[in-house]
Amino acid sequence: MANLIAIVGSSGTGKSSSIRNLDSTQTFIVNVASKPLPFKGWRSKYSVWNKDNPTGNYINTSNVQTIGQILNYINTKRPEIKNVIIEDSQYLMGFEYMDRAQEKGFQKFTDIAQKFYSVLKAAIMMRDDLNVILTCHSENIGTADEPQLKIKTLGKMIDNSITVEGLFTYVFFTDIRKGEDDKPEYVFQTHSDGTTTAKSPMGCFEEDYVPNDLEAVLEKIAEYDA
Repeated sequence: MANLIAIVGSSGTGKSSSIRNLDSTQTFIVNVASKPLPFKGWRSKYSVWNKDNPTGNYINTSNVQTIGQILNYINTKRPEIKNVIIEDSQYLMGFEYMDRAQEKGFQKFTDIAQKFYSVLKAAIMMRDDLNVILTCHSENIGTADEPQLKIKTLGKMIDNSITVEGLFTYVFFTDIRKGEDDKPEYVFQTHSDGTTTAKSPMGCFEEDYVPNDLEAVLEKIAEYDA
């Protein structure tokens, strides 16, 4: 089973930029929202995967069936790939909801939930040497004074059936803290403080906050799993 990792936070808090230092020769990015990545040089490091470029390591798609095919292809045909990024994964739900907004009834919510779950299930069942990382938006189900932040979902179908965070071994929440000279410092929260669903296995991370460098985080996880 693959390591399933969630990077969760609001827009602009460092989810996508945390990818910047990953070894692109070992990384495949599925960009659900098709937005340019927010770090310099990404276009030269990631080439579009298609039938004419089967060694590519990047694709823009929100089609769940296509993503399932790609995950299977990576799992069986691309042994050099060690990290799969599903970027802006919440749009797997959001785009279909907007496309079907005029439909009456609850069937669309059932379909959306099943499709999102199918991606998670396919990711979990990939080979043991893979890290599958989903970047996700957060939502506050508490109040402004007493926040309770979780992975953002759509409708109650998923939340009533499964706890999404329960499928992940690691859930990191993004945060922006004051660093030296009051400059913003982008970090990952590694353990819950009662306001988030952040988690990591006991003893893996001593610090409650680490820099938002996914390469360094994956190295720490590899050391822990060794």
